[in-house]
Amino acid sequence: MAQSENKTKPTRLSPKKFIAAIEPAGRREDGLILLDLFNRVTGLKPVMWGASIIGYGRYAYHYKSGRSGEFMLTGFSSRKSALTLYVMAGSSGNAAKLKRLGKHKLGKSCLYINKLDDVDQGVLEEMIRDDVAYMRANYETWDA
Repeated sequence: MAQSENKTKPTRLSPKKFIAAIEPAGRREDGLILLDLFNRVTGLKPVMWGASIIGYGRYAYHYKSGRSGEFMLTGFSSRKSALTLYVMAGSSGNAAKLKRLGKHKLGKSCLYINKLDDVDQGVLEEMIRDDVAYMRANYETWDA
């Protein structure tokens, strides 16, 4: 059986241009803060994955089903309904941090935040740092 390719792939789109086009202004400002936070914490260059996800680094995955591929190490997106942060890979150790974080919702591997004012950005920084460390310890990763 042929393996399907990921639909979300790195593009040449500009993360800064993507953020500049976000409406409303408050969501755009949160996007700029997240861009700075992820840049600083990861030390990696941001890359657009598809038309709406800003990703950092890459990792290789291999499932028991035989499916394999690569995806961004960590990242975020500004969606209409919420800011989506891809920082939950090592989520088993996040229970205490999530209690300190503030108002949020969880997905399978995503953290959803309405606005950054709803959360403690110091805790968010810890979660990003811990997630990147988890990914590097458990998967083949690279910076580009």
